Amino acid sequence: MRIGFTIPQMGPLARQAVEAGRFATEAEALGADSLWVGDRLLAPVEPTVGYGGGDTIPEAFRTVLDPFAMMAVAAAATERAEIGSNILQAPWYAPALLARSLTTIDLISGGRLLPGFGTGWSPEEYEAVGVPMKERGVRLDEALDALEAWWTTDPVEFEGEYTRIPATHVGLKPARRPRPPVHLAGFAPAAMRRVARRADGWLPVAKPGSGPFAPESVNVPMAEIRRLAAEAGRDPSEVGVILRVNPAPDTPLDEIVEAIAGAGRETDVDHCFVELMNIAHDVDHALELVRSLLDTAR
Repeated sequence: MRIGFTIPQMGPLARQAVEAGRFATEAEALGADSLWVGDRLLAPVEPTVGYGGGDTIPEAFRTVLDPFAMMAVAAAATERAEIGSNILQAPWYAPALLARSLTTIDLISGGRLLPGFGTGWSPEEYEAVGVPMKERGVRLDEALDALEAWWTTDPVEFEGEYTRIPATHVGLKPARRPRPPVHLAGFAPAAMRRVARRADGWLPVAKPGSGPFAPESVNVPMAEIRRLAAEAGRDPSEVGVILRVNPAPDTPLDEIVEAIAGAGRETDVDHCFVELMNIAHDVDHALELVRSLLDTAR
C-alpha cells in the first residue's frame, strides 16, 4: 500500500504555513509516498448546505491556505513524493488559468502531479466565485476537455459552452507525458459516469472514527464505474482508485491503521492518503503521526 498525507493547509495547521516546506521534506524522508491538498473557500456563518450532508461546516474550514501555492511549496521541497489534489473545484476556475497553474506545479515537481477534481457542494462558495452552481457539471467537463487540449496539443484552441481559448501557442507541457493522470471524486450517478468515461481513477473516502471501514463503500461503486467504463469502450482495469482516509477528531491511531489495512485486504486500493486536519494539533504533531502511521501500517 502506498500511503500519503495532507500537507499543513487547513485547520490549526494552516496557521503554521511557514512550516509547510519542512513538513513536506520530513514527511517524504519518513517514507510518505504522496502529499495532498484540498480546496475550500468559505466557512459560511449560516450554510445552506453543511459538510458531508450535515448542517454545519467544520471549524477547520475557517483557516485554509491556497491549494495551488501549497502544492508548489510541496513540489519544491520534495524529490520523490507525488503531489496530489483531492480535490480542486474545477468549475471555480477559468480553464486556461487552471491549466497554467497545474502545468507549472508539474514542472516544478519533475512530473509528480496527481490532479484530482470535483464539483463541490457549497452554494455560498459558488456565489463567491461568481459561477452558477447549476453549471458545475458542464463546467467540469469543459475544464477536463480544455486541460486535455492544453496538455497534448500545440497550438491550443478550445471552444465550449462557457469557455473559449483562442488559438495559441503553449510551449510548456507537463513533464509527465502525455499528461498527468486525472482522478475524479463523487458518488452521484453522473459523477460515476464521468469517472468511467474519462478519468484515470476515482477518489472515494473512508472515515475512521465514524464506524469500521466498509469495503463495500469502495467495491460496489468501483464495480459500477468499471462496468460503465467497459460500456464506454474502455479497458475497466485502466480505472484506478486512491482512497482518502479522513479520520474524525480524536480517532485512535489503531482505527486509522485498520482502515488502511482493511482497504488493502478487501478492495483494489493500493494507494491511500490520510487527512491530518482533524487529528494533528501542529506541524510537529503531524510529523509524529506520519511516523507512527507509516511504522504501523506497513
